[in-house]
Amino acid sequence: MDLRQIESFVRVAETGSFSRASAALDIPQPSLSRHVRQLEQEMRNHLFVRTGRGVELTEAGQCLLSYGQAMLELSRKARAEMDALHSRFTGRVTVGLPPRVAQVLTPVLVRSFRSRWPQASISISEGLSTSLREDLILGRIEMAVLFDPPPTPKLECRSLFREELVLCGRPTHRHPLPARLLAADLSRYPAMVPSMPNAIRMLIETTCRARGIGLDVVAEVDSVKSLLQLAMDGQGYAIVPRSAAAGRDAEGLSVSVIEQPTIHNDMVLAYSRQRLLSRLGQATFDLIVDHDVGRLLTG
Repeated sequence: MDLRQIESFVRVAETGSFSRASAALDIPQPSLSRHVRQLEQEMRNHLFVRTGRGVELTEAGQCLLSYGQAMLELSRKARAEMDALHSRFTGRVTVGLPPRVAQVLTPVLVRSFRSRWPQASISISEGLSTSLREDLILGRIEMAVLFDPPPTPKLECRSLFREELVLCGRPTHRHPLPARLLAADLSRYPAMVPSMPNAIRMLIETTCRARGIGLDVVAEVDSVKSLLQLAMDGQGYAIVPRSAAAGRDAEGLSVSVIEQPTIHNDMVLAYSRQRLLSRLGQATFDLIVDHDVGRLLTG
């Protein structure tokens, strides 16, 4: 087998159609079909069955798909590493980071970037997810870490880290903070949350509205650090990502994991589909992924 066959097979599997895969890869459909047929002959198994809506994977195809995706990812990383060894990257890349992520990622990212590409420069733009998303679509920045961006065909997103939201503060007789708290019980607490259209606030509102839970919002503050400080002062109970409640700013606070349902915050790395990443941009994208931002946030 070769990588052309693997790539053709994976794209057909992902799109569920030979015609859509042909358009995505920009190769004639007969060539695409020949690649898949050659791979089937080599694997001695049929990989697809045709349906009224396109094609579906056979059991053998499902088995091969994860290996094919892994092979393509390894190939892409190998090419990037070879490019980095034999090329002198120049130019400038701009990365958007939310403040809480910037605090832990900026030092290690800049250090790694400068050691790999000393003739290039990196610019870090801090902002809330909503403003970074707008900057990304408008082309003001090349890539950004975002929290729970709404779906759009304009952005390509890769999930970096998913974590639970928690309620934290100083427990009292009236407002205890057990290890786990039903989402329905959030209405009994004076809640402190970011103001709209903050991504975390939108996630909280969507979840609560769907289940008829009315929050008693006593303060709206965009900064997670400030929310934790208010909770520390006994002003109310902050709804924040779990990693924030486990940081130094939350020392001394009690934490309740919200469940039924659990509210998950999804952090992604995104770039605009309308503006292809430069070679330096792609290398920087891979560098951020390799740094495991979730691990950095959780300490």
